[in-house]
Amino acid sequence: MTKRSAEDAGLAVEDAPVTGERETTPADSVDPLDRVLARARATGSATVIRDLTSGAQALGDAAHDELGANLDAIRMEREDRASLKRVVGLSTELEDVTEVEYRQLRLENVVLIGVYSQRTTDDAENSLRELSALAETAGARVLDGLLQRRANPDPATYLGKGKAQELAELVAAVGADTVIADTELAPSQRRALEDVVKVKVIDRTAVILDIFSQHAKSREGKAQVELAQLQYLLPRLRGWGESMSRQAGGQVGSAGAGMGSRGPGETKMELDRRKIHTRMSKLRKQIAGFAPAREAKRANRKRGEVPSVAIAGYTNAGKSSLLNRLTGTQELVQNQLFATLDTAIRHAETADGRTFTYADTVGFVRNLPHQLVEAFRSTFEEVGDASVILHIVDGSHPDPEAQLRTVRDVISEVDAQDIPELVAFNKADLLDDSQRLVLHGLVPDAVFVSARTGEGIEELQRRIDAALPVPDREVTVIVPYNRGDLVAELHERNRVLETEYVEAGTRVRAYITAEMASKIEPYLI
Repeated sequence: MTKRSAEDAGLAVEDAPVTGERETTPADSVDPLDRVLARARATGSATVIRDLTSGAQALGDAAHDELGANLDAIRMEREDRASLKRVVGLSTELEDVTEVEYRQLRLENVVLIGVYSQRTTDDAENSLRELSALAETAGARVLDGLLQRRANPDPATYLGKGKAQELAELVAAVGADTVIADTELAPSQRRALEDVVKVKVIDRTAVILDIFSQHAKSREGKAQVELAQLQYLLPRLRGWGESMSRQAGGQVGSAGAGMGSRGPGETKMELDRRKIHTRMSKLRKQIAGFAPAREAKRANRKRGEVPSVAIAGYTNAGKSSLLNRLTGTQELVQNQLFATLDTAIRHAETADGRTFTYADTVGFVRNLPHQLVEAFRSTFEEVGDASVILHIVDGSHPDPEAQLRTVRDVISEVDAQDIPELVAFNKADLLDDSQRLVLHGLVPDAVFVSARTGEGIEELQRRIDAALPVPDREVTVIVPYNRGDLVAELHERNRVLETEYVEAGTRVRAYITAEMASKIEPYLI
C-alpha cells in the first residue's frame, strides 16, 4: 500500500528516512500485542486494529476484576513468607564488663531461630524465650532470635533458601558461632543449613541433652543421660568421604585395589554404629542393674505404709526451693533449668505425727525429647508410685497454662493421672491481684505460695496432710513393755489418739492400717 492509499484509508503514516538497513528491536523487549498492532498498521488494516484494541481492553478488564478479588490475600501471604520477625529481649549479655570479658572467653555466641504456623505469635515468642533460657543454662550467650511464619518448615533448610541466606548474613554481622533451632531438626536439614550459614547448627533437643549431661551427678543419672545422647546421635552420624571408608572385603583384585587392600568389608560409619549399639546395650544393662535397689527401697516404704508426696512441675518452677521450705533441708537451689536431675527423698511428718516422704523429681519442659522420657523413666516412676502429686507451677511465667498442660501430659505418660493432685502456684510474691485472679480461674482450688517469703507454706502443709491417706481402723491395745518396737511403730506409722502406762504394759488407742492390725492382733482388748 502506498502512502497516499494509507492516508485515504484513514491511517496516520509518518515520513521516515529511507535507509539501506532495516531497524531492528530486541524481541524480548516488544510486547506480542504491540507487535501485532505494528504489523496491522504496516498493512493498513484499520478494522484489525480496532478489533484488537477493543478485545485487549475487554480482556484487561476481566483480568483486573479477577486479580482485584484475591489481591489482599496474596499480599498478606507474601508478606508473612517474606518476613523474619525479630524477637527482642533475648540477649543474655551481662552488664558487668569484667564478667562479660570472662564469659566471652568460654561461652558460645548463638542466634535462635523458630518457625510457627498454628501457634500465635505470643506462644512462639514464649517458646523462643524458653529456648534462650535453655541456651544460657547450657553455657551460651544469646545474641539474637528470629521467627518465621510459614505453614511447614522447609524440608531442605528449615527456613527456606532465601531466609537461610538472610540468617547467614545476620550470623556474620553479629559474630555468632552457633545457630539453635527451636524444634528438632532432621539430619538433612541440619547439614543443609550448616552449608548455608557456615557455622554449627544444633536444635532444641541437643541443648537439653547438653544441660542434662552437665547436671547429672549420680551413676544412674549419668548413665541415663549418656543413653539418651547416644539415641540422639545414632541417626545423625555423618561420613566425610573416602577417608572414612574401610570397605574392601572379598575379591578386590578385579576392581584394581590390588594386594593388601582386602579388609573386613566394613565402613568407618558402620563401625561407629556398631560401637554405639554396643555401648547402648551396656548402658541399658547398667541402668537395669540399679532397679532392684530402687525397688527394694520403694517396697520398704510401701511395706511400712509410708505415704509419699511426689513434687512434680515444670523446670525452674521452684520445686527444690519449696522442698527446702517444707522440710527445713538444704537441697541444691539454682536459678537454672534442670538443676535437679537425681531424685531426692526427704522424710517429713504431718501435724498429727504421721510419717511420709517427699520425692523431688526432674523438671519437665515442653517438647521434652522422647529419648529423655525413656531414659529417665525410673525417675518418673516416683511420680507413678506416689500417694499425692504436688504439682508446682511458676505463677510468674508468661504462659502458666502451657506449663500445666505439659506436666500433666508427662504424668499421663507414666499412668499417674489417677493419683490425687495438689496444685501450688509458686513465686506468689511476684504476682499482682489481676494475675492471681487469672491463675485462680485456671485451677480454682490451687494454693498460692512463695518459697522465698514463706507465704502460703502453712496452708500448703495443711492441704498435704489432708490429702495423705489416713489410717481408718480404731483399736485399743495393751502392748507388753518388752515390745516397745510395736509402740514406736504405732506412733511412727499410724495415728495415736491416747497413751497410758498400766501394769500389763502400754495401753494405746489409735487409728491403724490393715498391715499394723495384723501385727498387734494378739494384744487387742
